[in-house]
Amino acid sequence: MIINHNIAALNTHRQMGSAQSAQMDSMEKLSSGLRINSAKDDAAGLTISEKMRGQIRGLEQGSRNAQDGISLIQTAEGTLSVTQDILQRMRELSVQSANDTNTADDRAEIQKEISQLTEEVDRIANTTEFNSKKLLTGEIGTKTNDSQNITGLSMSSSTQAGTLTFINSNATLATKASVTLTATAGVNTVDKSDSLTIIANGKTYNVGTTAGQTYDDLAKKITSTVDGATATWDSTAGTFKFESNDANADQSISVAETTLGALDGTKDFTTAATDTGSNASGLDAANTTFSYEGNKVTVTGGSAGFEGLTFNLKADVGSTTTATVIGSTIDVSDQLTMQIGSNEGQSISININAMDASNLGVADIDVTTHEGASSAITSIDAAIKSVSSERSKLGAVQNRLEHSINNLNTSAENLTAAESRIRDVDYAEAA
Repeated sequence: MIINHNIAALNTHRQMGSAQSAQMDSMEKLSSGLRINSAKDDAAGLTISEKMRGQIRGLEQGSRNAQDGISLIQTAEGTLSVTQDILQRMRELSVQSANDTNTADDRAEIQKEISQLTEEVDRIANTTEFNSKKLLTGEIGTKTNDSQNITGLSMSSSTQAGTLTFINSNATLATKASVTLTATAGVNTVDKSDSLTIIANGKTYNVGTTAGQTYDDLAKKITSTVDGATATWDSTAGTFKFESNDANADQSISVAETTLGALDGTKDFTTAATDTGSNASGLDAANTTFSYEGNKVTVTGGSAGFEGLTFNLKADVGSTTTATVIGSTIDVSDQLTMQIGSNEGQSISININAMDASNLGVADIDVTTHEGASSAITSIDAAIKSVSSERSKLGAVQNRLEHSINNLNTSAENLTAAESRIRDVDYAEAA
């Protein structure tokens, strides 16, 4: 018989303590709904669960960020739709003014509306904001001080902010492939039935000619037959001109008659007259290299950091061959970065180019003459194209963000389910 130690009581006390501890653990789990309330419950599970919680909250915030991005894009794109409506009205007025049934006074009245609409394009560009950020002034994209010669600006996600300044030389514009045949003076019809062999951009066409056929009719037949080229007959100069529709180094044209003298009865055109087009050239800027495709220019390298910047060259007023760009600049601003994921680098960039009248090339529209109105139609068409391109770009980014949101929400839902299996309590088991 043991007197100093009551083993039965000690055992009972220990068992009671264990029961109370287990009961407290169960009550904690049941009241909190969590299987893991502290690290002691499941050290490894807690670590995994906390990492998942960080990812879940990051995914949910990324989804909200993408929604904010869509709101910004909708603001900009909706405003640009108004700008496009204004440009369409300006084009309509230009077409109206180009008609010589209008008097000088009539055109002056039309010009008043054109001027007001131009000011409204500028006002819209300068006042459109989202969360105090200006959207259409080039502060999150590109702009130039030379809208006459530089159009169609765009940038890639890798293009760095800065100012590109053109130095030393002006640009020579791209040329079309062009061949001219000079007929015998006074002759304007085909002498003998024959055929012309025309090779346009590598494709061969045999165009039949008929004795007595007028050169004007022949030119129209060639234009309708040969893809990518146009033929014209100048009766004053007595010349046939064959020209590619596009201007770039890929264009080529060759023209020859089959039988000597068949075309005009005298001259020999059996030896093919050939020509090729050329790309633009001549741009120079510090630490920057360019590539050319027609009049489209792409910055391909250099330490200045403008790689991925693209734009189109446009001729000086009154010229078809030269773009005077010495001293002209392109300003590239920092793009907006949308953080649409839970981790570093999971983002997309958005840029919106300047959409004011100057950068759209319509700041100096003058429709008070027939020539000015006709030129305005071309300028406004280019502006409409620029706005359409910008809206298309924004629409594409918006669609991308909507898909990103769907993906983020799906990932967050699945990750939440996984985290729940680790951390949440099974009530039946805990009870």
